[in-house]
Amino acid sequence: MASLCFTKLVQKAYLEKIATNHNSQFKRSNIVKSTNGFTLIEILVVVVMIGILSAIAAPGWLAFTNKQRVNKANDTVLAALQQAQGEAKNKKFSYSVSFKKNAQNQTIFAVHRQDSIPADNAPSWKTLGSDVDVKSEQIWLGTNITSENQAGTSVAGITTTVRTITFDYNGTLPNANLGTPSTGSTEPPGLKVMVAVPKVGSPTDSGEIKRCVIVQTLIGGMRTAINDKCDK
Repeated sequence: MASLCFTKLVQKAYLEKIATNHNSQFKRSNIVKSTNGFTLIEILVVVVMIGILSAIAAPGWLAFTNKQRVNKANDTVLAALQQAQGEAKNKKFSYSVSFKKNAQNQTIFAVHRQDSIPADNAPSWKTLGSDVDVKSEQIWLGTNITSENQAGTSVAGITTTVRTITFDYNGTLPNANLGTPSTGSTEPPGLKVMVAVPKVGSPTDSGEIKRCVIVQTLIGGMRTAINDKCDK
């Protein structure tokens, strides 16, 4: 009789343990299920937040990248002018930097001796921006040069007509006209080469982000300027 009671107690305890384990597993399963995945409302909220943040950040990022492109291209222009001036002094020949558009409407430039302008397909012509991973269509180039070392009254976009700045063997500008000083100024505008972002909707015109190199003096002194200071 005692053994029968003991057996029943053991069975009862075993059944209770099974029931307890089952309930624990059920609860854990519910917890896992309740935390698995996202609701549609949560996904929509995240998408809306991403859209708002993108709308806020995109203009600033675009302006930053445009400034970087213009800065790099302007550095290339300055380096080309300094190279021509250095070559003229070192080799005692007149050296030039020429700018123009090629048949593919790309802005190209070349450093060369004054008496030997490269042919259109010569390797000395380089696409502006190619050496700094900037595409030609992402930048606009203009100048106030009307003919060799002659400054006009305003900056215009580069065309297929070659525009040239020449340095003689002393590194100075031979037969140069640096333009007429503007009202209220005593300094001539100088020979300007301007790099800008193409204007939205009118890529043949310059946008608001501008950089420029100005050959300011007859002895070949150069300086750089930004934005509206390039127009003065």
